[in-house]
Amino acid sequence: MSVFILLLGPPLASALLAVAVKPYRQFVGWANALLSPFSIGAAVALWGHVLAGDVLTSGPGEFLRADALSTLLALCVSVVGALAAWLGPGMGGDDGYDGAQARKFRIFGNLFTFTMLFAVTSNNLGFMWIAIEATTITSAMLIPLHVTKASVEASWKYILIGSVGIALAFGGTVLGYFDFVNLAGHREGALNWTVLMASASRLHPQVIQLAFVFILIGYGTKAGLAPMHTWLPDAHSEAPAPLSAMMSGVLLAVALYAVIRWEAVVTAAVGTGFTDGLFIALGVLSLVIAAFSLVVQQNYKRMLAYSSIEHTGLMCVGLALGPLGSFAAMLHLVNHTLAKSMLFFLAGRVLHRYRTTEIGRVSGLLTVMPWTGGLFAAGVLAVVGLPPFGLFISEFALFRAGFAAGRPWLMGLVLALLAVAFVSMIGHLNRMLYGPPAPGVTVGEGNGWPLVPLGVCATALVVLGLTLPAPLQVLLERIVEIAGR
Repeated sequence: MSVFILLLGPPLASALLAVAVKPYRQFVGWANALLSPFSIGAAVALWGHVLAGDVLTSGPGEFLRADALSTLLALCVSVVGALAAWLGPGMGGDDGYDGAQARKFRIFGNLFTFTMLFAVTSNNLGFMWIAIEATTITSAMLIPLHVTKASVEASWKYILIGSVGIALAFGGTVLGYFDFVNLAGHREGALNWTVLMASASRLHPQVIQLAFVFILIGYGTKAGLAPMHTWLPDAHSEAPAPLSAMMSGVLLAVALYAVIRWEAVVTAAVGTGFTDGLFIALGVLSLVIAAFSLVVQQNYKRMLAYSSIEHTGLMCVGLALGPLGSFAAMLHLVNHTLAKSMLFFLAGRVLHRYRTTEIGRVSGLLTVMPWTGGLFAAGVLAVVGLPPFGLFISEFALFRAGFAAGRPWLMGLVLALLAVAFVSMIGHLNRMLYGPPAPGVTVGEGNGWPLVPLGVCATALVVLGLTLPAPLQVLLERIVEIAGR
């Protein structure tokens, strides 16, 4: 129980502190920042238990549960949440936010982190659905932190489309629940994932397949899968940088986590063929839309948002390629979390200096902010899949899995789409990095300490591109077993 308290307690305590202290005081932000490493420590402790072969549970009926899949997502969420706590509004300095905005960020940003952590540690799929719905509310409150027409419209668009999606996921959850109750009768913990898994082979195939269609479309909306992706570029481009980092870095992964939980049940009930076809269809469609949207993109935050759609689609394709593909998809999830959260924080620094998100109006970035520009270039090179970064390894592993699974034509199509995205993003990056600085733009890094944790993210990406640490490999292998591959 103490591990779950250390995991879930810090963001909740930080949110309550921000609620209690009005007007905002800077010590609230520092308290949030100092508490955030406890969640990381708890996630690492869960990792240790998984490596030892244990699955930690807590509460009545194993209400909270952390297996390998939960642990990986908890670690990703807690790391990005800590970055947001340290680099978000309200830590002092000229960050462009007043006290009311900083207080609002500390309240809803921490609640956002809490709801994501609760979603990935809840054993009950109904409460997981509630937590993922709550992520919509808590994050939507922060999209218009700087109130503009575009940010308010993006927030409402996110709420409306996300709510439709989560309603569909609810429909699928209810279908799965009633199928189980019709089979086994009313019993305690009927929506617990462990209970459903134990009875999955006896569920009615047609019902559970229909339920999964609703669930995949519903949670796929939150994950940014096409054609339900339309909220994502607007929301991610208008949100403040720390929120964009959390949404792109881990919110999409948490929604994908929910899909994987249900996929394991469906696979145990009807085999892998049904889910594989759906994953490939939505994954390839996401890659197509993202790749060609990147070609015409003129906004660097929207560019990063479409890149997230691309990588979520790639992970979906990986999940349909057997054990090797699932392993590659989960490794890709880790790499994408590090790279995309880093990039959105850096994009926030670029926006603060240039006062624009238009690619055409950002030039000479390497001259104006050499360290920021260098890290931004490294992040873009990472997400387009170049060595020595970890995404090159995970993409290589995914293609290897595809050819091993006997899908060369699919891999050829995916490779062609990745090439389109590669050329587009490199072209946009070159326009931002080089050329004469825009008139009136101050030269110099300014406050440089936020570059330290972002540099650590870049270093981690290089490490994952050169080696796969044994503890991470074991964790990913356990996740493949959980997914029924």
